[in-house]
Amino acid sequence: MNAKHVLDGVRVLDFTQHVAGPTTTRMMAEMGAEVVKVELAPWGDQIRNVGFMKGGRAGYFLTQNRGKKSLCVDVKTDQGRQLLLDLIPHMDVLVENFAPTVIARMGLDWETVHKINPQLIMCSISTFGQTGPLALRPGYDFIGQAFAGVTDLIGEEDGPPTLPALAMGDVMTGVQGVAAINAALFHRAMGGPGQHLDISLLDSYFYCHESAVATVSASEGRISPSRSGSHSKGLAPLGAFKSNDGYLIIIAVLDRWESLCKAMGQLELMSDQRFKKINDRSKNRLVLAEIIENWIASFDNDQQVIEILEEARVPVAPVLSLKEAMAHPHLIERGTVRTVTEREFGTFQVPGMPLRFSEYDNDLELQAPFLGEHNREVLTDVLSYTALQIAELEQQGVLIAEAVPDTSA
Repeated sequence: MNAKHVLDGVRVLDFTQHVAGPTTTRMMAEMGAEVVKVELAPWGDQIRNVGFMKGGRAGYFLTQNRGKKSLCVDVKTDQGRQLLLDLIPHMDVLVENFAPTVIARMGLDWETVHKINPQLIMCSISTFGQTGPLALRPGYDFIGQAFAGVTDLIGEEDGPPTLPALAMGDVMTGVQGVAAINAALFHRAMGGPGQHLDISLLDSYFYCHESAVATVSASEGRISPSRSGSHSKGLAPLGAFKSNDGYLIIIAVLDRWESLCKAMGQLELMSDQRFKKINDRSKNRLVLAEIIENWIASFDNDQQVIEILEEARVPVAPVLSLKEAMAHPHLIERGTVRTVTEREFGTFQVPGMPLRFSEYDNDLELQAPFLGEHNREVLTDVLSYTALQIAELEQQGVLIAEAVPDTSA
């Protein structure tokens, strides 16, 4: 039988909620893995009822959990904890994003699961990591961002730091989790044992500093980056320029500087002492920005400016709203924006799978689960439970499930 995708045959026990952890398991499901999402009874994942709701379902939850099987268990019961322990030998990967020590209180710490299944790969995702002075502190995306020295770099120079309106850190950390898991799976396939992966938001955010850390360290703190608003302090011209239709991002640094001057018909700028050298352009970036914005204003619309700059090979982009990006033909053609249909919720758009494989369809047909929808399937197929055993667990409240609508008609 042909594999449906690269991770077909990999079975994942998923204890994640919110975004960072669910990103890891979501991508694994999109790559064909069987993901059993363990939801804590009685309510399941906390984002099931967060954000825009339609047909009793939340777009937030649907986006993050497509392709997963829901197993809703009361882990406070002996039967529930034993059920999870029984699943461990049948799993390749366990992913959790509780605060450190929480998974241990459930009886599923690394030492325990590793003893039960030495081949298991366990991935723990948290804000600060499993070790260190901050490890036990509660945290989210922006908390990790603040500790990483990232938030301090976002905003206007003389204003307060600002927050991005999307979960960059959560998603990035989730992708780091995928990278680590796949490397561990390869290591295991080459004869190595299972292992515990410690992935944190703080580590992921700090890794995004490209040269600033080395600069601060090597200069012994004499040089330190700071908020620069709409225009980069390090290289210029590089920033968001006011335009007729909104804003344009223009990057004309290094050898692109001459191309911009030619495109603008202002070659004299190249010999202007304020802009002649790289550091001069950075120092006088706001004056330079005003010159560029005046040139942009001489056109009727942004498209005319974009065409001239693209012809000159100067990188330029309109600052699109999210709504505009979702309608852009490039994003739609590549499946960056994907249209899906979920039961009860209807048809809507979601971010498409960003990893592309030449041998597989990039867009598997997936559905987000109703709470406890796969209780019976998982316990029957994986643990060979009988219908009577499952019925007893349901009656005792160990297993919880909501009604699943009949969509066969």
